[in-house]
Amino acid sequence: MTTPFVSARAAVVAVVLGTAILFLPDIGGVRIFGVVFDGRFVLINLCLLALAGMDVALAPSPTQISVRRLHPSATTLGSGATISWQLERGKGRRTVTASVADELAPSLGADNRRFVARVPPQSTVTSTVQLKPTRRGRFMFDRIVVRTHGPLGLVGKQRSFHAPTTLRVLPPFRSAEQAELSLKKARILEVGIRAARARGSGTDFDSLREMGPDDESRRIDWAATARTGKPIVRVYRTERNQTVTVLLDSGRAMAGRIADVPRIEHAMDGAMMLAELTTGLGDKMGLFAFDQTVHTTIPASNRRRQRSAIAEELFDLHPALVTSNYQHMVTHVLARQRRRALLVLMTDLEEQAVREFLLPALPMLVRTHVVVVASVSDPDIRYWMDLEVVDEESMFLRAAAIEEHHRRARVAAQLTAVGVRVIDEPPETYARVLGDLYLDIKSTGRL
Repeated sequence: MTTPFVSARAAVVAVVLGTAILFLPDIGGVRIFGVVFDGRFVLINLCLLALAGMDVALAPSPTQISVRRLHPSATTLGSGATISWQLERGKGRRTVTASVADELAPSLGADNRRFVARVPPQSTVTSTVQLKPTRRGRFMFDRIVVRTHGPLGLVGKQRSFHAPTTLRVLPPFRSAEQAELSLKKARILEVGIRAARARGSGTDFDSLREMGPDDESRRIDWAATARTGKPIVRVYRTERNQTVTVLLDSGRAMAGRIADVPRIEHAMDGAMMLAELTTGLGDKMGLFAFDQTVHTTIPASNRRRQRSAIAEELFDLHPALVTSNYQHMVTHVLARQRRRALLVLMTDLEEQAVREFLLPALPMLVRTHVVVVASVSDPDIRYWMDLEVVDEESMFLRAAAIEEHHRRARVAAQLTAVGVRVIDEPPETYARVLGDLYLDIKSTGRL
C-alpha cells in the first residue's frame, strides 16, 4: 500500500511563506465556516496546498520498484558481515530517485541504514553496508521502507515492503590459534598422551615392536619374543572415544562482566577449545547448559564439526538472572551420562552458592566421573592487589582485592577437598589452561 508523506523541505517552505505574510499588503479577511481569517494567511496556505498536490501527483509510485535484502545467514561476533539491498525496476520512462530505510538494530554496528539510489528503467541498483556486531544472538529484520519524491521535494509517496530475514551472530572462537597449537603438540610430540598414539601409554593395544632402553619389562610380549628371538614389547595407544561433557552454567553467576564481556562468553570460548581438542584426538564432546533447569543439550560426538555445532546451538544463549540449580543439573547428568567421563562445570566461584548448593551435589558426580570446575577470574583483582597505596581509595581497592582473592582461594580449596580439580584463570589463559588440563587428565589415564 502506497501512502503520501510530507518532507522536511515542506516545513521549511511553510515557514518561509509564513514569514512572507508580514511583507504582503493587507487584502482583508476571509470568512471560513463562520471564522474570519487573514486573507494573506489563506492565500499562502492555498499556494502551499497547490504545490503539495502537484508534487504528490507527479511523484513516481514506489510500486515501480521491488527491493530485496541480501546477507549471510550467520556471521561470527567480531568478524563482521555485509548486508546489501537490491532495488529492481521494470519498464518506465525516466529514472526514479528512491530513499530507502531498513530496520537494523544499533548493536549490529551498521554505518548507515538509509540510502538514496537512482534507479533507471529496466535495471537493478545495489547498495551495501558493513555490519560490525557488538553482541551475538538472533537478529530478525522485516520492513524496508521505500520513498519517492515529487519534483519539488515537498511531499512524496512511500511503501513498506515485507522482507523478513534473519541473521545469526555466533560466538567467536578467540582461542582458535591456541587450540590448533595444542592439537599439533598432542599429535606430534609422542610424549605420554600428547601423542595421538603415545608409546607405552594407554590401554588399547596398537602394535608390536622391538624393545628399547626406555621400555618397561611389563610391556614384553613373551610369545612374540620367543618367536623372534628378540625382546618384543607391546605398544599401546591412547584410549579413544572417551567422553568430555561441559556443564555450562547460564544463571546469574555467569552474567558478571570480565574484560568488558559477560563471564559466559569466556566459558563458551573454553567449551569450543575443548571441542576442538577432544574431537581432534578421537574423543567425544557433549554439552549441557543449565540455570534452574537443563535447557540445552548437545549430544556427545566426535565429529569434526562439533565445535561449529556448539557455536550454532549457543549463539542465542544469554545468562538468566536466576540462581542456578546445581542439584537438578547433577541429577540430569547422572541419568544420561552413566559411563565414566570428564565433566567440566563452567561456573563462578561464588562462595555462598558453592557452599550451599554445589558442594552437597558434587559427591554423586565424583564417585563416577572426573570433575573439573572451571571459573574465569577477574584480571583487575590481581592488578588491584599489587596497587600502591597512595590514598584512601587505593587502600580500599587493594584491601577488597585481597579479600576477593582469598575468598576465591577458599572456595577452590573446598572443591579440591571433595576430589574436584579447579581452574580459576583470567580470560587470556582460561581456554589454554583448560585444554592443557584435559590433555593432562587424559595422559595419566584417569578417564
